[in-house]
Amino acid sequence: MSHLKNVCIYIIVSVTLLVACTPPARYRSAEGVMWNTTYHITYRSDRDLHDSIIAVMKRVEQSLSPFADSSLISAVNRGEAVKADSLLMRIFNASVEVNRMSHGAFDPTVAPLVNLWGYGYRTTGVEPTAEAIDSLLGSVGIGECSITTDGFIRKKSPATEFNFSAITKGYGCDLVGEMLARNGCEDYMVEIGGEIVLAGCSPRGRQWRIMVDAPIDCDTAIVHERMAVVELTGRGVATSGNYRNYRETPEGRTWHTISPRDGRPAMTDLLSATVVAPDCMLADAYATACMAQSADSAMAMIESLHGVEALLVTRDTVMTSSNFPPLSAN
Repeated sequence: MSHLKNVCIYIIVSVTLLVACTPPARYRSAEGVMWNTTYHITYRSDRDLHDSIIAVMKRVEQSLSPFADSSLISAVNRGEAVKADSLLMRIFNASVEVNRMSHGAFDPTVAPLVNLWGYGYRTTGVEPTAEAIDSLLGSVGIGECSITTDGFIRKKSPATEFNFSAITKGYGCDLVGEMLARNGCEDYMVEIGGEIVLAGCSPRGRQWRIMVDAPIDCDTAIVHERMAVVELTGRGVATSGNYRNYRETPEGRTWHTISPRDGRPAMTDLLSATVVAPDCMLADAYATACMAQSADSAMAMIESLHGVEALLVTRDTVMTSSNFPPLSAN
């Protein structure tokens, strides 16, 4: 009996020493450059997880980046017989769903037309004439693509290509957040290229405070002003805006959002769309879908979705959906 008592005391002492030697959880930060953009991550943990964060982002790049020739999606675009991994399957299925709910406004198979207009992952050297646009439109339509039971992507046509860039940053935020959660982190903010996923509390002991940027069109340029702040947690946030990527041409300004419907830059009244959703992948995709529509159509789409809210900025107005988080001045 005394032997068992000594064993119990030894176990208790060992556990106590282990706890005492474990560093207390504290808020840490990780930042750098990946995917040709910056990332800023704050998380509460008893250990440094930056190496794991980089590993997740590199995995996303090797699966989904059309800019990397060695990536899985590049092999699919070349027509090689490769199976979709879990990342590609997840983002493909989400894209099909957003395409359906946006009535075609979001469609990653618009990739060849994005390339044609000079905003994509490959330079075509071809002018975006009516003939060139019409010849590529026949390959657009993710709703006519599928994943077979054995994991291969079936394209609409051999010319169909995929560019998931409009959803990948948000998905990458989610995957980093999932990794942090697996490692015991309950409080974190992951921001990659302006897309954000949030969990738990900020270092201030309350929800995370996110600044909403207001683009102001001044004809000659678009400037940015801090419009408001929202407090959130357990959500994904993404902003899309044509002010971020446009070109001046002899015919006028063209935007990087290419409409899957006519293959041309989407000329709408929207300057930006900030979307809050259950995860950042959906927030990213629906923000892009908003930018391919008029403000009224985009708001109608958002109001039809469960758990998705938006703040839309036009030249003249700021519109919020019925359950968008309260805005504060500071």
